[in-house]
Amino acid sequence: MPQFDDFEIKMLDVLQRDGRKPVSELAQEIGLSTTPCARRFEALQDAGIIKGFTAVISRRAVGLMVEVFIQVRLVSHSDGSPEKFIAAVQRMDEVSSCWTMTGDHDFLLHVMVPSVDELNAFVMHRLMRLDGVRDVHTQLVLQNIKGPGHVPLAHLRK
Repeated sequence: MPQFDDFEIKMLDVLQRDGRKPVSELAQEIGLSTTPCARRFEALQDAGIIKGFTAVISRRAVGLMVEVFIQVRLVSHSDGSPEKFIAAVQRMDEVSSCWTMTGDHDFLLHVMVPSVDELNAFVMHRLMRLDGVRDVHTQLVLQNIKGPGHVPLAHLRK
């Protein structure tokens, strides 16, 4: 595991809360001068620890009223089905995230669509028709209590 000093841990914590904070303000908040803060910031980017910055968009404000998690089980893992499934999912705009999983299902998808009718069309006419899909289990999100998530950093502190 990479080693981080207190300044870098503070920097990562601040940036997770506000990725648009100017380096001068970031430096002041973590207790460094601007130039060393900027160098550390660039080093964290170059090392791939800071992967980028994005806007957090309200799904409801853009008309995506239905949010679901879908567990998918494949028929086989030895016939190229996982690779085909992954390629297909990467082309599906409705799927915001996809993970491979242990347990009863092979994949977990995070999906957002405008309506229950759109969800039905997505599951029945697109997802279930992919080669190699055995079955799906859909869980409707009633309320998002916490998230989108941050990366926990407490384990980095000594």
